[in-house]
Amino acid sequence: MTLGNMERNFTEWLSSFRNSIASYEYYIDFNKVYRNVDSIKIELNILNSLIGSKDIKNDFKTLIKRYPETLKVIPVLLAKRESEIYCQDENGGYLYQFNYEKCPLISANDYEKYSYFMDKTGLFDLLEKHLINNLIDYVTGVETGLDSNGRKNRGGHLMEDLVESYIKKAGFAKDVTYFKEMYIHEITDKWSIDLSAISNQGKMEKRFDFVIKTKNMIYAIETNFYSSGGSKLNETARSYKTLSLEADTIDGFSFVWFTDGKGWTSARNNLEETFDVMEHIYNIRDMEDGIISKVIK
Repeated sequence: MTLGNMERNFTEWLSSFRNSIASYEYYIDFNKVYRNVDSIKIELNILNSLIGSKDIKNDFKTLIKRYPETLKVIPVLLAKRESEIYCQDENGGYLYQFNYEKCPLISANDYEKYSYFMDKTGLFDLLEKHLINNLIDYVTGVETGLDSNGRKNRGGHLMEDLVESYIKKAGFAKDVTYFKEMYIHEITDKWSIDLSAISNQGKMEKRFDFVIKTKNMIYAIETNFYSSGGSKLNETARSYKTLSLEADTIDGFSFVWFTDGKGWTSARNNLEETFDVMEHIYNIRDMEDGIISKVIK
């Protein structure tokens, strides 16, 4: 066990791991929602004229003849991002194109097809029966629902963003004393340090989430958060244990790992093995307690 973890109890450390790392912005990116709605506001206002129509089929045909650009917003009324929608029923299948510039409506049959689409999908009912009062409000709700699908992508960066906020809080400046996403060869080129011990003699390339440069040390940092278990956690713990031991053989270089998440409960044995040999392994509570300022000097 390294001196760095002699005074730390693994069980206590693991017990402080968090269930979630969700930030306030994680759930919905409202700025993106508002931008998306604002970009089609004119077309939606034009379509608003169909709300409560007494002759919606003919009113719709008249409207899209006069304002064909309104076609492009119809997919989002069905919570679809694509400009093509395929539909099938007893009358056959058809691929509807909602990019009016690419596929302009020319014949009476074209207008009839899109009217059929509006009827069969229930959009005519929505408008004609006054089930909504305003398409802008309606699409704001649709966009909010669609944006929730982006949580997975946002979640992938949450731990990285959190660690970066603590790096900044510790007084390090981006692209001056700390750097994001650096490959081994970039570290070697920038500071003329031999990292062959962690790159399999130059045969393996690895990218670190952050690199902090102090007067006498280069700290290469990895970050992750696991809310659920799986085989990947055991693999990660083993590989970082190896990386840490290899890094210990390089003067002026240190490997730091920030991790957290209740998913580690199912992989605690492998994590404990790494904890026992790795000096710089920390969780969110450690960061909250100012560990970066204490150990990275």
